[in-house]
Amino acid sequence: MNTVDLVEVRPCLEGVIPAIMATCALDGTPNVAYISQVFFVDDRHVALSFQFFNKTRQNLMANPRSTVLLLHPLTARFYRLHLRYLRTEESGAVFESMKAQLASIASHSGMSGIFRLLGSDIHEVMEVERVEGDPLPDPPARCSMLGVLRRGSVRLAQCDSLGALLDETMNTLGEDLGIDHAMLLILDPATQRLYTVASRGYPWSGVGSEIALGDGVIGVAARERTPVRIMHMTSAYLYSRAMRESLPGGAVSLPGTDIPYPGLSEPHSQLAVPLLSGGQLMGVLFVESPQDMRFGYEDEDLLVTLAGQLAAAIDLMQESADPPVLAPPRTDPAPVPHKGGPALRVRHYRSNHSVFVNDTYLIKGVAGAILWKLLQDRQRLGRSEFTNRELRLDPALRLPDVADNLEARLLLLHRRLGEQCPQLRIQKTGRGCFRFEASAAVVLEDVAT
Repeated sequence: MNTVDLVEVRPCLEGVIPAIMATCALDGTPNVAYISQVFFVDDRHVALSFQFFNKTRQNLMANPRSTVLLLHPLTARFYRLHLRYLRTEESGAVFESMKAQLASIASHSGMSGIFRLLGSDIHEVMEVERVEGDPLPDPPARCSMLGVLRRGSVRLAQCDSLGALLDETMNTLGEDLGIDHAMLLILDPATQRLYTVASRGYPWSGVGSEIALGDGVIGVAARERTPVRIMHMTSAYLYSRAMRESLPGGAVSLPGTDIPYPGLSEPHSQLAVPLLSGGQLMGVLFVESPQDMRFGYEDEDLLVTLAGQLAAAIDLMQESADPPVLAPPRTDPAPVPHKGGPALRVRHYRSNHSVFVNDTYLIKGVAGAILWKLLQDRQRLGRSEFTNRELRLDPALRLPDVADNLEARLLLLHRRLGEQCPQLRIQKTGRGCFRFEASAAVVLEDVAT
């Protein structure tokens, strides 16, 4: 018998090709069934999805021994796993990872009410058998993933701003991993939604577009705080549904305030990795491709490690962003110089802090509230210099006490202004300090509703 290590068959555990499981009743009656998931736990254990109370389940409870037939998705080589059932887990890392992946598949296929994981059946791998045959040649070796990780880590370690962190992450994905489509999203703790702050490879940046926790691959990865990887897809999830939901607290989004989501219309591979620091969810790193089986477990391992360093760096910058001394704001009105040209009509809605410029939607939420404060202070007090600390201390902005992500909100506002309203500009002048400038006259309108 040609036995091998479980690590050799890990590419078979991607869910691309269903596995076949054989069990046996106590009276010797065999049963064969397809299995939705065979999940790699470690080099001696796998987890199988428990979804239905069927004959396979009955046999396992009576006789814990089983055999699973796997097919390698690239070489078409067969492997046979000889297993012994140990236990069923209804919580924990393995269960949450399997649940998230199954929930994502259900979300994309419109079968959320049917695909429900009841538990993760943990099996000991007694033996792995390579079935004799005539397989296809092995795929060509990839570049050194450890080398890619090292270069990406060096890039992040040299960054001194949030914008640089996000840009260098995108550069690592594109230049070292050849990933053409990627996004970085940050969590808004107040609304429990993720908003896009950086992207690459799309016709438009999508900066400011939102995803609710639990929606699609991105939302499920954030909600479950576990990587979610999809290798083959036949339909795309309607992310726009997430962006059109009512905001918390009964504040309904105004018409025309949806920023288009930049994702692929027909993705075939997706991988979402949560950004976690100190047990807190910071956001999600997301990559996708129009190709089937584009992202393997090695890609997942690398991006989880990179995302951990990125999340820690974002968290550290957030803690050290404020300057040690707060300069007192100016209180005397001063003239606001500006160049000629038509004035900007800026309208602010108090209900959700939506801001429109010349009847075109710009931003909403906390970022919208920040912009409105900057515009008011500029008009009333002639101010142009601001600090992060004073924003944090302003009760009107209602920033959360913990993990306010102020730097991410300012970066989001900076990039939205650059794309949609270059006459207004935020320019960083030092640690925790920035300048707000306008190159045109501004007319403000505050709407109570």
